[in-house]
Amino acid sequence: MHNFKLLPSVLLMTGLYFSVSTFAAQIPAGTQLDPHQELVRQLKDEPASLDPIKSFGLNEAQVLRDLFEGLVNQGADGKIIPGVATAWKTNDNKTWVFTLRQNARWSNGNPVTATDFVYSWQRLVNPANASSFSWFAALSGIQNAQEIIDGKLPPEKLGVEAIDPYTLKVTLNRPVPYFPSMTTNFSLYPVNKPSVEKYGNDWTRVGNLIGNGAFKLAERVVNEKLVLTPNSYYWDNKHTVLKKVTFLPINQESHATKRYQAGDLDITESFPKNMYQKLLRELPGQVFTPDQLGTYYYAFNTQRAPTNDIRVRQALAMTIDKKLIAEKVVGTGEKPAWHFTPEVTAGFQPEKSRQETQTQKELDNKARALLKAAGYGPEKPLKISLLYNSLENNQRIAIAISSVWKKKLGVEVKLVNQEWKTYVDNRNTGNFDVVRASWTGDYNEPSSFLSLLASKHSGNLAKFHHAEYEALLEAASHETGDAARNRYYNQAEKIIAEQAPIVPIYQYTNGRLIKPWLKGYPITNPEDVAYSHTMYIIKKH
Repeated sequence: MHNFKLLPSVLLMTGLYFSVSTFAAQIPAGTQLDPHQELVRQLKDEPASLDPIKSFGLNEAQVLRDLFEGLVNQGADGKIIPGVATAWKTNDNKTWVFTLRQNARWSNGNPVTATDFVYSWQRLVNPANASSFSWFAALSGIQNAQEIIDGKLPPEKLGVEAIDPYTLKVTLNRPVPYFPSMTTNFSLYPVNKPSVEKYGNDWTRVGNLIGNGAFKLAERVVNEKLVLTPNSYYWDNKHTVLKKVTFLPINQESHATKRYQAGDLDITESFPKNMYQKLLRELPGQVFTPDQLGTYYYAFNTQRAPTNDIRVRQALAMTIDKKLIAEKVVGTGEKPAWHFTPEVTAGFQPEKSRQETQTQKELDNKARALLKAAGYGPEKPLKISLLYNSLENNQRIAIAISSVWKKKLGVEVKLVNQEWKTYVDNRNTGNFDVVRASWTGDYNEPSSFLSLLASKHSGNLAKFHHAEYEALLEAASHETGDAARNRYYNQAEKIIAEQAPIVPIYQYTNGRLIKPWLKGYPITNPEDVAYSHTMYIIKKH
């Protein structure tokens, strides 16, 4: 397994920023291309929405990156490169000016302008739209975002302005030196105002959806497939090699692996962890597991009994043998998560946690004492539900951890296994005691993870509220140096360990299977950001 660590995407300096990196399929001289440039990709589940402000995460992001394009994109190494914007500048890390390319086009041929970004970002924070990602605008520091989300100001007061059709000015409420890298997030993609206003909730349907990405939506059969074809108006369409991209929603890793082995898929999003060694033997050169900017964790419902009791949360968290889960239950190079923020995160220098320095036996003894103090024991066993979505890896981990809780603490665990959409509904409404969750960074900086536990963050599944924790994040947001921010971030990590609203379990590797004829997939990208525009298929022998 390879370890990839990046420098901050945007250097702490002022002046003009631009990149000479290209964003296209890089085909070596002499390469023989396959005449059938058709790629079939797996999605872990059916996208909840193709509206950038209504989407939830990775299932949607993989498709949205092909249908839309933001101000900047990411290269294979995770560093930002031009998207709709060709250049960006700042003098104070607080006011940013983006120059847009004049040949950017919507899939109907109309130009993409700064006004489109103003409309789209105002739409994101408008409380009437109830966006699942409105928090990201506030996290990014865009001026007045939180006040607009809270209904205290109109959307027109958002700190974004079209100076002219091809110049976008963004005003932040604090210096954010890495702001351009945050604009790679799909929630900040532009949407086509005429299409949205004409079709309302139906604007994302085939025939209605007008995007500005390298591909357009040609066909969609819910729970079966999404088919994309090149957008002939895309500014770099001449470098798009693929003629067709098909996404297949398959939520069972074993089924996806079988489809891959049968030749139905060119790339998977994952594979069964217990098949790792077998796949290495049978598919040499097709199994990849680089580190990913992501953490697998369990969240505790802090708003209802019994997990509103900190002693219960601490006891449950302490008895999870993270090393065992990472190395034996999962076993494809994952590392135990001693912190919520992954070790590969740019600028993060973690301090050793209490759980990392104690033996599992010591932790188990403390956990038993805590649970006893909370009033639970053989005559009154703790009873909890554990919610997780339907993936084999999730089930194996849930069974392993619930068995440990039963054996060590006498806890009676009800396992609740649900399909993605039902799971998301119950997760978001707090209908659980413990819930499986994961987070992959929206940008390569510790706040991408730690902000998740801020009280107003829609991703705060634990419904955690802690004034000191939020004060630390606020203080960190005003620092421009990595070292100063790192001190605050480590203090925030200590609060997570002490209060146990969540328990980080392991740090992700980006396990997937890739056919030898598929080239251009950015396997080294720690955020797993991939665009079909950079991929191509060589001749199959």
